[in-house]
Parts: sequence; C-alpha cells; structure tokens
Amino acid sequence: MFGHIKMKQNKLLSIAKEVIKLEIDSLKKLQSSFGSSFEKLIKTIINRKNGKIIISGVGKSGIVGKKWVATLSSTGTPSFFLDASNASHGDMGQITSNDIVILISLSGQSDELKNIIQYTSRNRNIKLIGITSKKDSVLYKNADVNFLLPSVKEAGPGNFVPTSSTTVQVALGDAISIVCMNYKRFGRLDFKKFHPSGTLAVKLQTVGDLMMTKRKIPFVSENINIKNAISNITKKGLGVIVLRNNSKTTTGILTDGDLKRLSNKFQNFKNIKVKKIMKRNPISVDKNMLAAKALSLMNTKKITSLCVHEKNKKKKTVGFIHIHNILDANIT
Repeated sequence: MFGHIKMKQNKLLSIAKEVIKLEIDSLKKLQSSFGSSFEKLIKTIINRKNGKIIISGVGKSGIVGKKWVATLSSTGTPSFFLDASNASHGDMGQITSNDIVILISLSGQSDELKNIIQYTSRNRNIKLIGITSKKDSVLYKNADVNFLLPSVKEAGPGNFVPTSSTTVQVALGDAISIVCMNYKRFGRLDFKKFHPSGTLAVKLQTVGDLMMTKRKIPFVSENINIKNAISNITKKGLGVIVLRNNSKTTTGILTDGDLKRLSNKFQNFKNIKVKKIMKRNPISVDKNMLAAKALSLMNTKKITSLCVHEKNKKKKTVGFIHIHNILDANIT
C-alpha cells in the first residue's frame, strides 16, 4: 500500500516538473522571437500623442489582458481593459481618436474581437496592435502592428489546456511594461506614488518621508560651550545636536555619549567650545534614500541618527532622522 502511495507521489512530482519544463521552453521561444516587430510595438506605444491605451481579449487572454493593464498602469503607462462583449453593446464609445488598442488572442479569430477590429479599421487615427500566434488570422491581417506569439506546447494531455500559451502572454506584457518604464525613466519614487497603501508603501518610504524638518532639527551653533551643549541635548530630547557655523553650514555633531566620555576624561570641561571637540563631517544621507537602507546604515555604523541633505549638498542639512522615526514607521 505504502509503495503504491509513493509511486503516485513520484508521478505527481513528475507531472508538475514537466509542466514547468514546458513553460520554461515556451518562454525561451518567446525570448528568441524578440526583434523588429517588438521594437515597432514599443515605438507605437511610447510615441502615442494624447491617446489612451486600451487592452482587450476574451477567455484566458482577457484575464491576461487585465494583468497587462495592471502592470502597465503601475509602471507609468496608463491603460485600461475593455470587455470585448460589452464593447459591442455601447462600450465601443470608450475608443476614440489617437488611442492605441491592443487585442490579445491566441487564434486571432475570436468572434467577440471582430467588432473591435472592424471599428478600429474605420478610424485611421486609432492604432490596432495584434498579439496572436496565427499569421492567417483576422486579427493579424487587420492590425497596424503585429507581434506573432511563438507556437508552444500546452501542458497536460491533448495539448489543449491554456498553460504555456498564457505564460508566454503574461511574460510578453511584463516585457512591454518594463521596457516602457525604462524609456520613461519611471523610478522607485514614481512607483511609490501609485502604491500609497499596504506593505509595499512601507518598504518604499524614504528618509524624506520620515525625517524631522525645520525647527525640529536639533541645530545649535558650533560656538557654544559644553555647558550650553548639555542643556540643548537635554532640551532637544534626541541625545544629539547638529552643529552649524554662522553660514548655516553643518560642521559637526555632538552626542550625549560624547559628553559622558569627556566628563570621565576632564574634570572642568564645561567651558570648552563645542567646535573643538565635536565630531566633524557627520554622516549625511540623501532625502531620497530608502528608510530601510538608512536603518541598515545606522546599524552598521552603530549610530542612532543621521543628517539629511538633498542634491549632493551634504553640508546643507535639510532634515534629521532618528532611528525611532524609522522603527515607528514599522520599518525593520
């Protein structure tokens, strides 16, 4: 009995591995198919003027189309999904001049898409991009721009369950999205604007999001003595002060730990000028640094706070971030 179960388990694992192997092979075929047609597709998207990007498909291709929309929109290429069935019942009005319509269909013959193909063909200012695996299809013959999907073997008996083909479609959408993203120089900060909630937003928080600014920064003149420094450290409540000269340029920092070490070394030290014993050239980070990276820097340097600057002006402190600012934001 147990041997029979083990044999079944081995067969299950073998089937699962074969599915993944077939899909990997399909992705390799897709990778090899990138060429001039892909370049033309990308140029059509990035060179559009004022128009929208509309994506449609039916069945599994429709589901993939919604994934394309989600990835494109979140990476700086706004787009929306048009239900092919509803398009024939009034929603076709969502397509207007200068729009780009992308139709995804493995066969290129889906009846639900034919009305969209016909509608876009009547308007020269609408660009139709066809994503299909059939050169002799209605979609391929009528599209302004085509990308021919490679012929792939579906997983499972009979080669009819949409598996490898949909994996290829999803990967193509990701490739298009990331290429457009790079072309537009759409970066981490742009991405964060589109993801203001959830754990992703927490991970993408920057030093600038959490830092103290203006009057909250523990600025003190470098010309004060130790006695006044002790008073200011106590008053600011951060265990550190940031020293500046008369030109408002940051020259150093002083921590309560520094003062304790001085008190153990000198009996009468309270009249010493701060600028003689302060730590010069304090570590300063750009306000666009990820807060998680700033926390890692603090842990590495065994410090609890950082000065913050912008545009490479490290001597002009525009903010101050304490380790508690980062931990309170649930960044670890």
